[in-house]
Amino acid sequence: MKPTLIPYLNFMGQTKDAMEFYQSVLGGDLTMQTYKDAGFPHDPKDDDRVIHADLKNEQLSFMASDGNDDHPVHMGDNIHMSIMGSDEALLTTYFDRLAEGGKIDLPLAKQFWGDIYGQLTDKFGVHWTINIMAQSPSK
Repeated sequence: MKPTLIPYLNFMGQTKDAMEFYQSVLGGDLTMQTYKDAGFPHDPKDDDRVIHADLKNEQLSFMASDGNDDHPVHMGDNIHMSIMGSDEALLTTYFDRLAEGGKIDLPLAKQFWGDIYGQLTDKFGVHWTINIMAQSPSK
């Protein structure tokens, strides 16, 4: 298997809601395991927090987990989920649905490099970029 970049997101008690939202937008198979399900020693107040979630569809894959009092999570500007492809209709739908309840930072528009590109921050504070690659002219 070739190396693959798999983004990993961390939330503070919102992993279940966030990953279910992303699955509703992107489709695919979602698996989640709580601290309680994992079976190792932990604070009982973390029972329902997600220790590991994995979302995969035919093109995309990423994972997430919840922090806790011992490992707090501070959302910042250091993570962007980037989706690239050439299916303009599909990627535009992803962009529009991810923006629901969030904020469009840069609307989808043709850029100087020839692709359609946009940026948004979703309702969970995660930054996304969508790059719709220009189709190569037919020869």
